[in-house]
Amino acid sequence: MNIKTRIALVLVVALGAHACSNKLADEQRAVDEWRKGRIERLTGPTGWITLVGLYWFNEGANTFGRAPTNTLVLDNKAMPDTLGTFTLADGKVNFVSNAGSIVTHDGKPVTTIAMNSDATKDVTQLTAGSLQFFVIERSGKIGLRVRDADHPERKAFQGIDSYPVSTDWVFDAKFEPYDPVKQVEIINILGMKEIMPAPGAVVFTKDGAEHRLDAVLEVPDDKELFLMFADATSARETYGAGRFLYIPMPSDGPNGKHVTVDFNKAYNPPCAFNDFATCPLPPWQNRLKLAVTAGEKKYTRATH
Repeated sequence: MNIKTRIALVLVVALGAHACSNKLADEQRAVDEWRKGRIERLTGPTGWITLVGLYWFNEGANTFGRAPTNTLVLDNKAMPDTLGTFTLADGKVNFVSNAGSIVTHDGKPVTTIAMNSDATKDVTQLTAGSLQFFVIERSGKIGLRVRDADHPERKAFQGIDSYPVSTDWVFDAKFEPYDPVKQVEIINILGMKEIMPAPGAVVFTKDGAEHRLDAVLEVPDDKELFLMFADATSARETYGAGRFLYIPMPSDGPNGKHVTVDFNKAYNPPCAFNDFATCPLPPWQNRLKLAVTAGEKKYTRATH
C-alpha cells in the first residue's frame, strides 16, 4: 500500500469517526432537551408526581372531606372536614360546595358546578388551597382524582436515573399499516379493559433480529403514535410494568412508510411515581425479548 492510499484511508476513518461523534452529540442535545421538559412537566404543580388521591364514585351523593364520616376521605391538611358533595346520576357528576369560598373554578368561588370529566376536551378542574381535583372516566367507571401542589415528593425529587444516551437505540423503523385499523385490548394496572386503535406496527432490527411493536392512538385525532412496551430489563433495571414512548407519525419513503423510534426517550409511566394513576399495560405482543438499555431506569420515590 503506497503512502497516498494510506493517507486516504486515514482520512476516511477520521471523517467517519467525526461524523459519528457529531451524530452522538446531536442526539445527546436532543435527549437533554427532552429530559428537561419531561422533568418540568412531571414535577410541576399539576405533574404526575403531585397525585394524592383516586376515588370511584357511588351512584348518588358522595361527600368528600377529611372527616372519616365522609364517603370519600382525604386526610390532608388543606382539606376541611367536609369540602362538599359529588353527586353521580346518569353518568354525570355535579358538585355542591360545603366550604364557602375555599373551592374555586378559574379563580372564582364555586357554590355548585357540573363537572366535565377528562373524557372531554374541557375537563372541569376545581381548586381548594394547594389541592386540585377533577373527574376521570375509565372503562365505564367514573371517579375523582386529586392533586396536591405541596406534595412532599415534589420537594424531595432528586431526578430519574437513565441509561447513557446512545445512537445505537435510534432506529429508522418500517411502519406496517393495519387495514383495517387493528383494535387492541389494553388492560390497565387496576385490571380495567379498554380498546385502543392501532393504525400499524413499527418494525426495527437490532443485532440481526427483527422486532415489532403495535403503535396505538390515545385519541383518534392524535398527532403522535404511542408505544407501550416491556423488555428484558423490566422489573430488573426498569419499571416492572413497562415503559412508554411517543414517536412521530410515519412518513413515506422509497420503500414504504418509515418512522423514527428513539428509545433514549423511553420513560416511566405515571404509576411508577404514585399509587393513584391508572396506567395502561403493554399488550402481550409488545413484550420484547431483547434488553432495551436506553431511556429511563427505575424510579425510587424520595419520600418512601
